[in-house]
Amino acid sequence: MPRKKDTITLSIPSGTKEKLEEIARKLSIFWGKSPSISGLLVAISQGEYEVDKPFTLNSTQVAAFQQAIRLLTDSGFIEQAQTLSSLVLERGQLEAPVRQLLLQQVSQPAEAWRILVDQLRQNQQPFHLLYANPQGQEFAFTVRYAEIAFEEKRFYLNIWCDETEDIKNTDFPELIHNRCLRLDRIKGVVPTNGQWRQEGLDYLEVYLHFLRGMIKAYEAKPDDISNEELEGLRRVVRHVHNPFWLIREVLRYGQDCVVVSPDSVRSLVRKNLKSLCQHYDLEISSDNIN
Repeated sequence: MPRKKDTITLSIPSGTKEKLEEIARKLSIFWGKSPSISGLLVAISQGEYEVDKPFTLNSTQVAAFQQAIRLLTDSGFIEQAQTLSSLVLERGQLEAPVRQLLLQQVSQPAEAWRILVDQLRQNQQPFHLLYANPQGQEFAFTVRYAEIAFEEKRFYLNIWCDETEDIKNTDFPELIHNRCLRLDRIKGVVPTNGQWRQEGLDYLEVYLHFLRGMIKAYEAKPDDISNEELEGLRRVVRHVHNPFWLIREVLRYGQDCVVVSPDSVRSLVRKNLKSLCQHYDLEISSDNIN
C-alpha cells in the first residue's frame, strides 16, 4: 500500500524554482531525469544535508586563521594547512586582498622545502640553498648545519653556511657564518657533498641581569647555560646565535633587563635606545650613549 504523502503549496519569488532545481542537481537529487525540489526538501528535513551559509570574518579572526595556516605549514602539517585554507576560502566572506593572500599561501611550495630540509638535517647531509630576501635579491648558501627555531609567531631556518660575502658590515664577526631564513622565501634545496658541522651554529656568550619583577617572573630559555638568583637580581648566561632576536627581547623587558656583556651586544642595545629616544624627541647626552 503506497505511503500517504503530504502536499504543500509554496509561494516563492521569481527565479527561486530554478535555483532550487540547480541545488538539487548539484546534490544528485532527481525524479526521473529532472532535479527534484520535493526530494531536496525531504533530504534537508531529514538532516541529510546542511544549508551552507558563508560566515563573515573580522580582521582579528582573519589574522588568527592566517597565523594558524602559517604555523601548520612551517611545522610540516601541509595537508591540515591546506584543509583549513580551503575551508576559509570556500565558506568565508573575505575581502579580495585577504582572499588573494590565502590563495598564495596555499600555492606556495614552502612545505616541500621544509620536508626536504628536515630529511637532510636528520641525515646530517650538507646542502645548497637558494634564498630570496625581502628585496627580491637571491643568495646561494652552502649549508653545513641547520636547525628549525620558533621566533615571534613563526618558524625560521637557522643555518651555518660557508658564504660570508653577502655580509658587508657586521658588529659580530664571530657570527658571520650564521643566517636566519624564512621558510617561505626558500627557492631551492639541493644536497651536496662535504662534512656536517657537529659544533652547530656559532654563538656569543651573553650575560644578562633581570631586575625587579623579572627576578621571579623570568622563564628560562633553551639556550640558557646559567640561571641563578643573586641578591637583588637574576643573572642569566645565554648562548646567542642571532643578536637580532635577543635585542627585541631585551627592549621588550624595558628597565627590568640589562645586557652586561659582551660590549658588542651592549653597544647594539645603546644604538637602539638612542634611535628610540630620537623618535620621541628626547635629548640624551652623547657621553651617556657612546
